[in-house]
Amino acid sequence: GGKTVIDIKLVRKEPEKVKELLSRRDKSYAAKIDELLAVDSERRALITEVEELKSKRNKYSKEIGKLFKEGKREEGLKLKEEVEKISDRIVSLEKELAEVEKKFEELLLSIPNLPHPSVPVGEDEEDNVVVRYWGEKPEFPFEPLPHWDIGKSLDILDFERAVKLAGSRFVIYKKWGAKLERALINFMLDLHTNEHGYEEIIPPFLVNTKTMTGTGQLPKFEEDLYKIKDEDLWLIPTAEVPLTNIHAGEI
Repeated sequence: GGKTVIDIKLVRKEPEKVKELLSRRDKSYAAKIDELLAVDSERRALITEVEELKSKRNKYSKEIGKLFKEGKREEGLKLKEEVEKISDRIVSLEKELAEVEKKFEELLLSIPNLPHPSVPVGEDEEDNVVVRYWGEKPEFPFEPLPHWDIGKSLDILDFERAVKLAGSRFVIYKKWGAKLERALINFMLDLHTNEHGYEEIIPPFLVNTKTMTGTGQLPKFEEDLYKIKDEDLWLIPTAEVPLTNIHAGEI
């Protein structure tokens, strides 16, 4: 889950380093960083201008009251006219700023985290590096079968009927297959809650857009997620999504 929005301060400070690291993921990110910096610069300029105009407006507003009190009505009206012009300008700039802010947020959300410098650069999984092995690899005096063949021959996994019910990539667990799945879930939960100080949680399996964005599934994976039609509800891909967001916005 972690932090899913790239640190803009780092992008401003070391754009070339950020570009180099992101190019390891995809060469097209360099142009995105340039775009982000341009939008960030525009955003900051607009914020500065709005703040300066607001400060000017406050200053003039105080002066207007003072001028009217001193009977300098004409000067007061002139200044009032100036304040109205400033207010109009602020309204138009704030509208512009809202659009720039939206673009800024979208860009930030579309740029991934930086890969760790230790990650080897590669074209595909053939370039993956084995860091370490754990345990001994089992040796069999026969050709071992894949789990889907074993599950089918023992009649504990049913792929064909699952496809009929839901489509590809689904499976029906039967008899000992179902019992084993349930036992593993209980074993994992009991071990960690009884011995490792974890707290058991059953979160909602449907969450809103804000929650999905909080762990980086949105906007990037929108095409791969399941959504409830006409409702702001998405089916979670993993428990990470609701769990990571449980304390979002809390201090």
